[in-house]
Formats: sequence, C-alpha cells, structure tokens
Amino acid sequence: VQLQASGGGLVQAGGSLRLSCTASERTFSTHAMGWFRQAPGEEREFVASIAWNGGNTYYADSVKGRFTISRENTKNTVYLQMNSLKPEDTAVYYCAATRVSGPALLAYEYDYWGQGTQVTVSS
Repeated sequence: VQLQASGGGLVQAGGSLRLSCTASERTFSTHAMGWFRQAPGEEREFVASIAWNGGNTYYADSVKGRFTISRENTKNTVYLQMNSLKPEDTAVYYCAATRVSGPALLAYEYDYWGQGTQVTVSS
C-alpha cells in the first residue's frame, strides 16, 4: 500500500488545515489508519487513528477537541481536520496504515507510511 499525504502549509495560530492521505490500493478499506507527527529534534508521536470502518477513533490528549480524523473508503482517503491550531502543532505530519485492530497508538504497529507533509503554525 502506497500512501500520499497532502494539505500541509503555513497557517496562523487559531487557524485550520485539513490534511488528506490517499492510498494506492482498494485494500485501504481493510486497514486502520493513523496520523503521526514529528517536530525537529523530537520523536514521532501519535496524533489520531481510525478503525477500518470508521467506527472508532482515538486521539492524543494534546489534540483532543481540536482535531478530527475521518475516512472515505470509496475514495481510499483518510483526513485530519485540524482546528484551533497552535504553534506547538508545527511538525511534519505522516499518515500510516495498519492491519492491527484496536487503537494502534504506537508507530511500530503500522506497516505502511506516507512521505509526510509539513504543517507550520505561526504565532
């Protein structure tokens, strides 16, 4: 499965962005999907994940209430709607796919990764 992330950019604090991640294969619909982020000098951290059927979603405490993960299996695409952005949200955001059932909060649980898209939030 190849993943292509897009939608990053530069935004002021308080603004919004929507990231998209499109998969190359129809088997996308059998995979749970996640978003992670990595700031310079930091480890990659979990942001959000969604079950294969969109039935369950999970969020890091730092983004809960501000970010929303969703998916459209007919389009092989997962989204991350980011509202009320803060400078500390600045990072490269990665989408990833896994066959693991459950929350899938850890990077090693994911089998496939996109190339990353830069999100920069100015103060």
